[in-house]
This record gives sequence, structure tokens and C-alpha cells, in this order.
Amino acid sequence: MNYLIGVDIGTSGTKTVLFRGDGEPVASATEEYPLYQPKNGWAEQDPQDWWKATANTIKAVLGKSGIDSREIKGIGLSGQMHGLVMLDAGGTVLRHSIIWCDGRTGKECEEITQKVGARRLIELTANPALPGFTAGKILWVRYHEPELYQKCRHILLPKDYIRYLLTGEFATEVSDASGTNLLDVPRRCWSDEVLEKLEIDKTLMPRVYESCEVTGCVSEQAAQLTGLAKGTLVVGGAGDNAAAAVGTGVVEQGKAFTTIGTSGVIFAHSDKVAIHPEGRVHTFCHAVPGCWTVMSCTLAAGLSLKWFRDNFCEAEKQTAAGMGVDPYSLMDQQAARVPTGANRLLYLPYLMGERSPLLDADSRGVFFGLSAIHTRQDMLRAVMEGVVYSLRDCFDTLKDMGISFGTMYACGGGGTSPLWRQMLADNYGCDVQTIASKEGPALGVAILAGVGAGLYPDVQQACRSIIQTNPAQHPIDSDSEVYEKYYRLYRQLYPSLKEHYQTLAAL
Repeated sequence: MNYLIGVDIGTSGTKTVLFRGDGEPVASATEEYPLYQPKNGWAEQDPQDWWKATANTIKAVLGKSGIDSREIKGIGLSGQMHGLVMLDAGGTVLRHSIIWCDGRTGKECEEITQKVGARRLIELTANPALPGFTAGKILWVRYHEPELYQKCRHILLPKDYIRYLLTGEFATEVSDASGTNLLDVPRRCWSDEVLEKLEIDKTLMPRVYESCEVTGCVSEQAAQLTGLAKGTLVVGGAGDNAAAAVGTGVVEQGKAFTTIGTSGVIFAHSDKVAIHPEGRVHTFCHAVPGCWTVMSCTLAAGLSLKWFRDNFCEAEKQTAAGMGVDPYSLMDQQAARVPTGANRLLYLPYLMGERSPLLDADSRGVFFGLSAIHTRQDMLRAVMEGVVYSLRDCFDTLKDMGISFGTMYACGGGGTSPLWRQMLADNYGCDVQTIASKEGPALGVAILAGVGAGLYPDVQQACRSIIQTNPAQHPIDSDSEVYEKYYRLYRQLYPSLKEHYQTLAAL
């Protein structure tokens, strides 16, 4: 029998899933690791934590399944995007990775825009300079840690550091590289012009592949550490959102998905390059060769609910532990008892600043309308609704660009919540479906591995063969009318607070 492995190196943890060649999951394992925040607005992780979690979870799925590792035909890697991993000449990590939700590089982004030119930067990289992206982080290290920067010989993205430890190869692929502000997205290669203007040595950058291309093979050392067979193929894989797109079948025109993970994303397939003139949404290369994606990202979606859980839902956590259930399911039940609109309470989910469509790293979270009548359950419902309003803002921006939504899927941890999916349907005004498989990005990169290993002729055919959908949730007209009123008010709050956010950041 043929098997495939998908490894998803996320922000909260790494999940490894072993699949049969037809996409049926056989075994999975997850290992969590910490997020470090040395200062307000900063976010870092230790790349060694990712590797330990990857090696441990691969060993775990092999142990659970009992299969011969030589039957694994390919491995695909998915990962959190934009993180900066810096290695010295010997391949040793020089510092913690500055990850996607870090907001420290505002000044560096201004410099990138000035040196390259705002319009030219968007023409080349399809995106403006943003604090979350990798280029600003490279400059930040160069300016603030110059001795360390002088030792740097290789720059990698999070999943590509795992690839290096698996194969010894310094490589990336187009979907993840699109989020660096250094890739020529229309041409699908590093931009010599941007690298030269920013004085970043091109030799620091890894080789760029298409997502289903073979990038290397498992080394003897990695085989000993993981239990994999030496020589197992490792394909390019994809950034987490492109991987989720493949795992949900969003590989053809008219298809899109919403994911509520740590961040929240609306992601649409495009057969051609479509670029927002002001860069308020992201255009990236898709994991499908010759195709692109249009993506809008809100930074603290599931993170908002996790923050609320960790700080205000100890009772639910303890009860859930006693019942052997997920505390989020109990929180869903609590939120469902609160009427639409959360009793006139609004939440702005800007815990880590905001990306699309606001592009404001200084913005911060707000409860608006809080009064003595409100309970913890009202606040919980408001958090969930506020995340949906931020996604609706992204949705409307994409519609204004002429992006069509024939099919909308929901995925990510938040996509498992029927309540959150219903909120999405009511706010989008369209049906929302889920995929029968719950493996998302891990399935997506396993599919890419299947294509790279020759089990399928191309990504589209692989998705048609593997992916099955569940019945859709339809909008409830009466709730949509209520949400529309609150959404209009939500849209008015950020402009009123923008200057005050800047004042707060300067204190």
C-alpha cells in the first residue's frame, strides 16, 4: 500500500498525519510549544521546538500505524508563514524566530517602501511592506543585532527549517516565499530588484520550487531521529493557507475558504494574478503551479477566543477536563444562549494589531458598549461575532476587487464550530460548507506529496479524487438583518480610534 505524510508546523503546535494514498487518515499526532513575547507586540518561537515536535509526531504516527516506513511515498510540509529563521554557516539557529504576528518592524517597513517605492513594491511582490512579512524582520535584525546578522549565511521560513533538518537542503516554495516581500510573485522567483535595493545578499535565500516539486530526500540522520526511511521524497509543500486551500479543494476558479485558526483568513483561488492597487489584501502564488491566490488575513481570530478561554473560562476548562471534552464545545453552548448582537456589545479583535484590510500594527482590541448588564457569556459571544465582523470586512474587500465566491468552505479549529460557521453564513450571505476530512493543511501537503511522488497527475485531479464535502449551512435571513446593523457600527469604530491607537503606541 502507498502512504503519504503531511506535517503542519503551526503557531500553537505541530500536527503530523499519516494518510493512505487515497487521502484516508491512518494516524495523527500533535505536540504543542510556547510562544514568547519579550515585549508588547513582539512574538517569537524557538525553531528547535518545531523540530522536536516534528520528529516526535512523525515517530508517533509511525508507531501508532505499525506500517513499514518504506511504504511512505512522499512527505509534504505546511507551516506558519513569514517567520524569520537565521542560520550560521554550520546550519545552527542564531536566534529565536520572529514569527508572523510580530509587529516590531514598522520603521523597517517604511524604509522598504521608500527604497523600493510603494507602487513598484506592489508591482513586484504583489503586496505592500507589512510588519508581519519577512523582509522587515531581516532589516530589523541587521540594525538591532548587527553582530548576529554578520554570522547569518542562510535565511529560511519555519517549515523550510524543518525541510533542512529532514533533507539537508536549503529550499522553499512559491506559496510561502510569496509572504516575504522578496518574491517576484507574478514571475514566481526571487526579485533581484528588491533584494538589491534592500541590500540583502541573494545567496542567503533558499532555492525556490513549485509546491508539488521534489525538493530533497530524507537524510540518514533524519531517518534515525524520526523512523522514516532514508531517501523518502520531500516535496515543496506550502504555506499554511495555501496548504489548507489544497486540503479543501480550493484549487479551481470560483472556490474559496475561510479559516479560523490563530489568525483568520479568507482565501480565494485565481487563475491569473489579481493585485489590490493599495495592497489591502495579499496576492500570493498558489500551491497549484501556474495559479495564484487572493487572501485577506485578520491576525487574532482563534487567538481572540483562546485569549478569552485562558483568562475568563477556567470553569469551562475544568468542567471539560472532567467530562473528557473540548472546552471550546462548552463555550459554544454558552455563546449560543446569547442573542445575535451579544446584547449590544461589540468586540474589535485587534490583539496583535491588524493586517487586512486595515494595515495597522498599532491597533488593539476593544470591547465597545460594555455595561453592567453584560455577563461573561455576552463577552464570549461578542468575541466570536467580532472575529466574524473582521472576516466580513475582508470578504467585502475581495468582492470589491471582483473576486467571485461560488463555493465557500470553512476550516481551521474555528471552522469545527457550527455556531461560528452559522455566523459566517449569516454575515457573508452565502452557504458555508465543511470538508469531510478534518485534516486541512496536513491533507493539503500530503496531496502535494502524492503529486510529487507520481500518484496523481496534477493537484486538481488529486483533489477531485480525494476531497468530499459535508452539507452546507445556509444563511438565516432574520439573523443576517441583525448582523448587518452591528457590522455597520463595527466598521465605524476603527476610523474613530485610529489616531488614539497611535497615541497609545507612543506612550
